[in-house]
Amino acid sequence: MAHHKDAIKRIKQNDQRRLRNRHYRSRMRSQIKKVRDAVEAGEVQTAQDELRTATSTIHRLAGKGIIHRNQAARRISRLSGSVKKIAAS
Repeated sequence: MAHHKDAIKRIKQNDQRRLRNRHYRSRMRSQIKKVRDAVEAGEVQTAQDELRTATSTIHRLAGKGIIHRNQAARRISRLSGSVKKIAAS
């Protein structure tokens, strides 16, 4: 256990950030699942709407530094590719 005031404060801050980041990541994963479910069901309009929301969420997390920007780009690219595939068919 930390003995210095600044170390104790740092531990508290890290815990707060960890919980906040976990919440954001969980929301992102839920949004991605909504897109994938709509794609599997073949619902083009729903998938496009959910993709728009998911893209916004992923960009926001990358901006906050919760996920890496390359990871954000990869996730968005894969999701949009799957939505475009069902929209074309």
